[in-house]
Amino acid sequence: MNAPNALTDIVALQRQRVRATTHFLQEIAADEVQDRLSMVNRSFTAPAIVTPFSQVWKNHLPEAIIFPDQEVLELAADEHDLVIHSLALHWANDPVGQLIQCRRALKPDGLLIAASLGGQTLTELRSCLGQAEATVTGGLSPRVAPMAEIRDLGALLQRAGFALPVADSVKLNVEYRDVWHLMRDLKAMGEGNALAARNRTPLKRQIVDVASRLYTDQYTTSNGRISATFEMVFLTGWAPDESQPKPLRPGSAQQRLADALAATETPLPD
Repeated sequence: MNAPNALTDIVALQRQRVRATTHFLQEIAADEVQDRLSMVNRSFTAPAIVTPFSQVWKNHLPEAIIFPDQEVLELAADEHDLVIHSLALHWANDPVGQLIQCRRALKPDGLLIAASLGGQTLTELRSCLGQAEATVTGGLSPRVAPMAEIRDLGALLQRAGFALPVADSVKLNVEYRDVWHLMRDLKAMGEGNALAARNRTPLKRQIVDVASRLYTDQYTTSNGRISATFEMVFLTGWAPDESQPKPLRPGSAQQRLADALAATETPLPD
């Protein structure tokens, strides 16, 4: 069932995911997460993965316990030293709640890596569909999920109570034959329009034809194909622990910055 005022139609999203036949974004996210894990000087013995596509991660981290990305996660408290939330946060109706649940599942000093599609994802398609629909019908309806910017996603880590939060992003420019090919690929990835406020009538062909012309005019590459942007944002945070470094208390410095830099200190005017 969908909650009142929900952003995402969970029933429609699950239906799309069951029909998904390609997972190249999930595979790229898994590779990126493993690259980040390789830079952490620690062995993890109790990993968990939150993902809608368990088959992807069975090959990447077979020892992990895999959980679906439902609104109430099945993660047990203080059970894992690593939790990976894989490319599902952008569809969550309560992303902060998802991160809080992940933090509670971590042992002290446990690591979270969450991957999400960011705000630059499909900017080209969003722009062209909006212009086309306004031209054809004189109005607009939600077509592409409003994904959060990296700064906003990074702030979620702090709101969820993580220590040492870090957010970084990777942009992918993927080329397609045309808009129809792009939209078919989104459907095949289970990333079609699952917004609760979406227009339930089929998208008019005239709108797509106008969007296709706009897309071709504005975003054609040198080899005659169109380019689509996918931004992956990676959030890294640690469950709080006394062993972690902490900022010094204000006023506790033992040396003046000017002395350390061998510079002349100039007082500011009142």
